[in-house]
Amino acid sequence: MVGCSKCMQVSGASFLVLGILFLLRDLDIWDFWNVSWWTALFIVMGIGSWSSSKCPDCKAVRGERKR
Repeated sequence: MVGCSKCMQVSGASFLVLGILFLLRDLDIWDFWNVSWWTALFIVMGIGSWSSSKCPDCKAVRGERKR
């Protein structure tokens, strides 16, 4: 994933929170949703990709031209 530092921080924080939630689930400390880890991963990746496609700073980092 290539993007601006702001979007990379948000994506990293999202993955960290998701990882901690599934760790707590694996340790039987907190039983939240009945969602598998790969479904949650695809949702987080989709949200991150969609939001970085709308970010003008990410477009500049990737070298995309304005239309």
